Amino acid sequence: MNHLRQTSIILGFVITAIFFAGCGVSTAEKQFGGDPKKPLATPQIAADKPKIVAFGDSLTAGFGLTEKESYPYLLQEKLKKDGFDYEVVNAGVSGDTSIGGLERIDWVLGQENVQVLILELGANDLLRRMPVDKMKRNLAQMIEKAQAKNVKVLLCGMLAPPSVGAEYQRQYVNTFPDLADKYKVEFLPFLLENVALNKNLNQADGIHPNAEGARLMMENVYKELKPILAK
Repeated sequence: MNHLRQTSIILGFVITAIFFAGCGVSTAEKQFGGDPKKPLATPQIAADKPKIVAFGDSLTAGFGLTEKESYPYLLQEKLKKDGFDYEVVNAGVSGDTSIGGLERIDWVLGQENVQVLILELGANDLLRRMPVDKMKRNLAQMIEKAQAKNVKVLLCGMLAPPSVGAEYQRQYVNTFPDLADKYKVEFLPFLLENVALNKNLNQADGIHPNAEGARLMMENVYKELKPILAK
């Protein structure tokens, strides 16, 4: 797959980037609190099973949802149904940035038998207007750390609205397919495809997916994840 061509797909959804404002730390702290360097709840881990780590912010953590409604939990059920013997670890932290992700990636990758990392970070970097080159370096280091442990990576692309300026928008949107091409990792252009802007698939805040939206989000991930899994 030519990941650079995926950029045109992302640009088609660029306006939806405003929805990521709800992933900010202030909201997360009010809702959850706790140590920002670790997942909200330490999952129970079976050391003998190969693991898929869902690593990201509130979209991964399942903000406003029950555990069984979050996309990592739904992904676990989907994998079981299709005969894949993997354990999915929800390592999502609401409000996380690429800086926070880099700070806790070693702890996450240090778990036994991690085979796949679903990397979904960058929305809160946009919210804080972090320099794109700094975010890109952080994401690159996370990918490098995973690959150093022979962990496969599925990178989830993020978006930027026109209001951030044409140059920032261009650099930001291009970051994800550029990284996917450089490191030869699998790439999901837009996690919220067919979910964003649909009031029937989002919570009252208009930002985070509701239970049905999370299910569709899981299907987006699964479509790109399935080819890299071994039964």
